[in-house]
Amino acid sequence: MNTRLVNVVIDAARPRVLADFWAALLGWHVAVEESGEVDVRAPETDGWDLDLVFVPVPEPKVGKNRIHLDLASTTLAHQAELVARALELGGRRVDLGQGAVPWVVLADPEGNEFCVLEPRDRYAETGAVASILVDAHDPAVLADFWARVTGRPIEVREGEVLVGLRAPSGRGPWLEFLRNDDVKRVKNRVHLDIAPPAGADHAAAVTEVIAAGAASADLGGPALPWRVLTDPEGNEFCVLTPR
Repeated sequence: MNTRLVNVVIDAARPRVLADFWAALLGWHVAVEESGEVDVRAPETDGWDLDLVFVPVPEPKVGKNRIHLDLASTTLAHQAELVARALELGGRRVDLGQGAVPWVVLADPEGNEFCVLEPRDRYAETGAVASILVDAHDPAVLADFWARVTGRPIEVREGEVLVGLRAPSGRGPWLEFLRNDDVKRVKNRVHLDIAPPAGADHAAAVTEVIAAGAASADLGGPALPWRVLTDPEGNEFCVLTPR
């Protein structure tokens, strides 16, 4: 399957405000702003070949997000600097019942949770973002699906708790699936976009993704050039047009 991961999309009441927060925190830049959407892009040296895309939505955030970002740090002092920067930019600390852990749980100005990790060898070469972390009832099943539709091989299995996918280039963030028994109740506020390569047949790519285990998602609204699907655990994602 030739589809690949191209975006992490975050619903926002104020896309530009949220984009500015993340650009400043990560040291990235706003690359696109049109029709209310704002895209934040990493420098090429960071190894992240995706965009962080902020799109306007009227609905408020409800509950904990099922997808969040983990930020990498190189030293404990660097971790503390990242936490301080996030708080100065408008983030806040969040208690999700994590207890005494070496990472720090924060939320951005619209309440989207993220973690600032302590230094870990696995994330030494990822750049600013260590991982895109997805809650999963069955990490192995969900990771197998996403490995097929993104072309990312599974490179880490930690029992039944966590499965990690690495980009074929070996650069940029991991895509990881962490065991969590919470029930999905509302549309995800953070979702992933995949796309086939330029010149490919979009309809055929969608058919392949559905055959791999996705299902169609009817979210209403106008007809769009992309298709909205759900993965085997009901997480919404988009198959964009070829690019």
